[in-house]
Amino acid sequence: MASVFTQIINGELPGHFIWRDDRAVAIMTISPIKPGHCLVIPVEEINHWDDVPEDLSAHLMHVAQRVAKGLKAVYSPQRVGVMVAGLEVPHTHIHLIPVEELSDFDFSKQKPAGAEELAGEAAKVRAALAEAGFSEADCG
Repeated sequence: MASVFTQIINGELPGHFIWRDDRAVAIMTISPIKPGHCLVIPVEEINHWDDVPEDLSAHLMHVAQRVAKGLKAVYSPQRVGVMVAGLEVPHTHIHLIPVEELSDFDFSKQKPAGAEELAGEAAKVRAALAEAGFSEADCG
């Protein structure tokens, strides 16, 4: 059975996209730790991050760096944190979180976000990415 991320990528379930290319997507997470918390996900369904081919791994990090620039523009955080936890969904994904302090990496702080809230956050990040010249943000 396809992972929930594959179902979102294929349009079978709703998702709030901020980036889409032929190899990766970035979506807002439905349970953010902080506003702007998003996920960079390979289109190819690969369970463990250490099984991702090197070229795809490099592409995912490249996408994460670009998306981080959009998050910085919108939220002005101290940093954009990067985390690969991999416990929630058996499909590799990279968490990007606008952070101010180390405690912002605490998954116990996740709170469900509504569709309207996620759509608003996604629109802000897509606009920042489009302003920076990334056509991949034209995916909303």
